[in-house]
Amino acid sequence: MMLDSVTCYRALRARDARFDGRFFVAVLSTRIYCRPVCTVKPPKFENCRFYPSAAAAEVAGYRPCLRCRPELAPGNASVDATTRVAQAAASLIEDRALDSDRLIGVASSLGITDRHLRRVFGAEFGVSPVEFAQTQRLLLAKRLLTDTSLPVTEVAFASGFGSLRRFNALFRERYRLQPGQLRRRANDKEMPVADALSFELSFRPPYDWPAMRTFLGARAVAGVEIFDGLCYRRTVRVASEGKDHLGWVEIGLSPKKPALHVVVSSSLARVLPPLLGRIKALMDLSCNPAEVASVLGELAQRRPGMRVPGAFDGFEVAVRAIVGQQVTVVAARTIAGRLAVAIGDPIQTPFETLTTVFPSAARVAGVTVGLIAGLGMPAARARTVIALARAVADGDLILTPHADLDATLERLRRLPGVGEWTAQYIAMRALAWPDAFPHTDLGVMKALKEKSARRVLEAGEAWRPWRAYAVMQLWHSLTKE
Repeated sequence: MMLDSVTCYRALRARDARFDGRFFVAVLSTRIYCRPVCTVKPPKFENCRFYPSAAAAEVAGYRPCLRCRPELAPGNASVDATTRVAQAAASLIEDRALDSDRLIGVASSLGITDRHLRRVFGAEFGVSPVEFAQTQRLLLAKRLLTDTSLPVTEVAFASGFGSLRRFNALFRERYRLQPGQLRRRANDKEMPVADALSFELSFRPPYDWPAMRTFLGARAVAGVEIFDGLCYRRTVRVASEGKDHLGWVEIGLSPKKPALHVVVSSSLARVLPPLLGRIKALMDLSCNPAEVASVLGELAQRRPGMRVPGAFDGFEVAVRAIVGQQVTVVAARTIAGRLAVAIGDPIQTPFETLTTVFPSAARVAGVTVGLIAGLGMPAARARTVIALARAVADGDLILTPHADLDATLERLRRLPGVGEWTAQYIAMRALAWPDAFPHTDLGVMKALKEKSARRVLEAGEAWRPWRAYAVMQLWHSLTKE
């Protein structure tokens, strides 16, 4: 990533939120690095060094600012092919893929060589994947020490360190602090209750929270998720090292800063990196709304800060897409709720309405067509659901934001009963593809006052490469709040 020092310094002096997470500024005199939105007095230009990632700043010998907290900076969505590969690798590394696999395995999952991965990763982030992984573990530990009451030993293991000794040594080396010292600095903060962990996940404003509430609330599956008007809550399953971790999450809008306030059950402490990554994808926190608006023009002015809701679980969203073929949103939600009750996992939560975890692909793959069809859908559609589940369970189909887009779309289209609308909808949400465009969607056609899918496709050319955001604008133009 090429950084222009003059432009970066202007953004720093203006505390321009559009650049938050896009670069970090390190100060020679203090040996501290910050986000461009840090509220401290801007340093002199000649004392500044600019880096494309927190990891690059740390490798250069700087420690993170305790005020602006670089670990809270939002991510960066991109449609550039090379950048997207690097970002996908970073997402996998943040999910601790390097803990259980070598770099060659990460590269293989992205369909590239490890040599090419090192090259594009270094160009984007200014460090090697291994250095990036080490910084991510430290920054997560810093966040847990600051924001939770987890014991230091639990913080070390939750952050991905194999031993407390290694964690303590690296923390002292990088941050010139004992972990306990950072914990004491945070003692004056109100800590969350013992059975939950609390976080803040930043975004670049504006963020159309009412639109997100409307979309997710209308599709909330009974027993699995609920949007009560203020907070979105759901049960979750995170698989790690052959074990399923079940729990719940609560997501709301922070009242004081551009961030989402997230609370998660303590049962998920050992899988925090992939858990937080999924929440960021679900809520589209890496979006740069100014970049999207510059392409969508007048369409984006209707709802500034519109996001594309992603997926906490790509399989779940894909099932709901198939279930929703040729039926209303309400009907699809009802059938999905029946599926969850029939073969999902029961769970106890502090919330009376959250009682079930959506079934895994392996569980759905093992049931009969008759059972699925008996929930209220045609047998042909039930066969499609089971075919999807088997493909996901076998590893033949990966429904995550880092999956190969073209290969995944091709594999989806080969499933019986999956047409272009379903494939594009899954790409839009499960794969987080910002240019997905279900041009045959009746809502899109209605909003555009068009009856020809071909003309809708032609109209969409003006919105590349952010057509998924155009779709969200069009859908919401039909709603009444």
